[in-house]
Amino acid sequence: MKQVGILAVQGAFAEQARAFREAGGATFEIRQLSDLDKPMDALVLPGGESTVQGKLLKDLGLFGPLRTRIVQGLPVFATCAGLILLAEHLVDDPTVWFGVLPVTVRRNAYGRQLGSFATRGPVGDMPDVPMTFIRAPAIAAVAPEVEILSRFGDQPTGVRHGNIWAFTWHPELTDDLRVFRRFLAADRGTAQAFSSQPLR
Repeated sequence: MKQVGILAVQGAFAEQARAFREAGGATFEIRQLSDLDKPMDALVLPGGESTVQGKLLKDLGLFGPLRTRIVQGLPVFATCAGLILLAEHLVDDPTVWFGVLPVTVRRNAYGRQLGSFATRGPVGDMPDVPMTFIRAPAIAAVAPEVEILSRFGDQPTGVRHGNIWAFTWHPELTDDLRVFRRFLAADRGTAQAFSSQPLR
């Protein structure tokens, strides 16, 4: 059983923990530096407030050690704010946090009318996956080596780059556990997690 460390300094970490446990993982919360002494097969960066999370990561001494592990290949599952923390670039914002995912992200991209909405669509080769967006960011650009896993219209909403899976939407807010099971089943590093790439 994979040990999944969930960043729990702010945001929707409880919902992520529930989903990963129901999908077959074992979870623990990361709140302080000593929590990183526990065995960890994967890291979850949940939705919430990215600026608050980023500052707390640095204040608690977690930022450097977690970035090192990500760069070394620790599998990462990120949603919403977690995606912002990973991105190399933010639109109209010079802030860079981990800067390990070669995408450009726009905060709160869908405006008031579509601030929160739900839709369904494919994620990789998995059909009809429910997707819940809550004041979601948008992926404005991706590097050629980034695999697009999901879209809303022509906009990428889920990506994979090596050990990193990141989504603008919240898979933890539905009962569909396929994305979590696929992530847990994927081999560490750059092994292929999907049998096809129909969305590129």
